[in-house]
Amino acid sequence: MKFSPKINPTCINSLELNYLKNEVPIIEIGDYVKVGLLIQEGNKERIQSCQGVIISKKNHGVRASIVVRYTLQGIGVERTFLIHSPRVVTIEVLKRSKVRRAKLYYLRSRSGKSTRLKNRLT
Repeated sequence: MKFSPKINPTCINSLELNYLKNEVPIIEIGDYVKVGLLIQEGNKERIQSCQGVIISKKNHGVRASIVVRYTLQGIGVERTFLIHSPRVVTIEVLKRSKVRRAKLYYLRSRSGKSTRLKNRLT
């Protein structure tokens, strides 16, 4: 006979509150951001920055994440960042764009000037 205890969701939420970051900027889809990521090389640590457009965003408390698309040596790269991760040091919004979609996956098939987005006036 299998016994599976019911886990109270309020208990999980109270545990997750300890790991939420307080100083997270307001970021939206289409924003051009610079993400500082803590990288460990051997026994040294340094901050590596990636800057690109946010094409996707998921809001789930501690599990909130963004997908940033940028070009690296002429190749399009997408990287997922957990916003509340201790490895993500800084998130800086460089430019805001006006978009009408929740996911900007159509940018994957474009290159060059066709990937430009219209600026949003705050």
